[in-house]
Amino acid sequence: MGPKTHRFEEQFAAYVGARHAVAVASCTAALHLVYEAMGIGPGDEVITTPYTFTATVATVLYAGATPVLVDTLPDSPNIDPEAVARRIGPRTRAIVPVHFAGHPCDLDRLTALASQAGAALIEDAAHALPTTYKGRTVGSIGTATCFSFYAGKNLTTGEGGAITTDDAELATALKIRRLHGISRDAWKRYTAEGSWYYEVEQLGFKYNMTDINAALGLHQLARLDELQRRRKRIIALYEECLADIPGILRPQAPTDGESAWHLYVVRIDSERLKVTRNEVIEMLKADNIGTSVHFIPAHLHPLYQQRLGCKREDFPNATRLYDASISLPLFPDMADDDVRDVARSLERIARENLR
Repeated sequence: MGPKTHRFEEQFAAYVGARHAVAVASCTAALHLVYEAMGIGPGDEVITTPYTFTATVATVLYAGATPVLVDTLPDSPNIDPEAVARRIGPRTRAIVPVHFAGHPCDLDRLTALASQAGAALIEDAAHALPTTYKGRTVGSIGTATCFSFYAGKNLTTGEGGAITTDDAELATALKIRRLHGISRDAWKRYTAEGSWYYEVEQLGFKYNMTDINAALGLHQLARLDELQRRRKRIIALYEECLADIPGILRPQAPTDGESAWHLYVVRIDSERLKVTRNEVIEMLKADNIGTSVHFIPAHLHPLYQQRLGCKREDFPNATRLYDASISLPLFPDMADDDVRDVARSLERIARENLR
């Protein structure tokens, strides 16, 4: 970690409109670090969604706190604020919404709930760069916002993540904890103005971003708007090509902001098609089209079933959405003809399998 990391932090904070950005090794590291820096631990509860990658829930357990899972909205993988309201209690220390696929959650309602509970709003924005909510960029709204720069993300550093916040004390605590708890200016000991001496102020982690990763991030950040324009063109073409296919439910664009469109997730309408989601994935694969599923919800994994007592039926909206969802190919270098190929294959499969 050195000057490029610090330059990336400055430019990233400016891009999202936050006062501080702290670059780290991953979004997983970001989430864990925030909990540790806020003193969230044993005896505390963190409310979040099962419809996410395992890291969102696992990092709460890393900190020693208790994850409290609540269901999604009926027609969206984003967390249901009213379900959050029902689970808030005296031990609630944080609410952690996940902006699934880059679509913004209802941040007005969630911010109000967090404020009423005296809890932090910690946004999992692994998909949400650049996402806006009512004219504000995600990363400038919550107590802290955690981003991912993994290889497949809209901005990549190969591996990496960042935390944005307007809280100067929190930013300082994060910077100390990300590198073994060493005093925040310790990196200067490798420059002409530094010295060999440093102090370990508290228990920390090896969660820093490297200058090599940050160098990638600086160039990616400069291209992000250009890459997003191409991503939106692909989304528009998907919308056009898939508009009249029976049994295929397209994702709805947000009405209260602008999505980062990290993913384009369609759903199989089981009332109209006689094939399952898994069968459609295999049929697309036979046409040389690779797809994925984002994500297998936490309550369906053995770990969380054992640790949290979750069952499949506990979160009916999340389970139903998961059973139907397929993530179609989406990346800026994808050609228009590739988008049309995906749509043609999906249309053939749908029309051959109508009920």
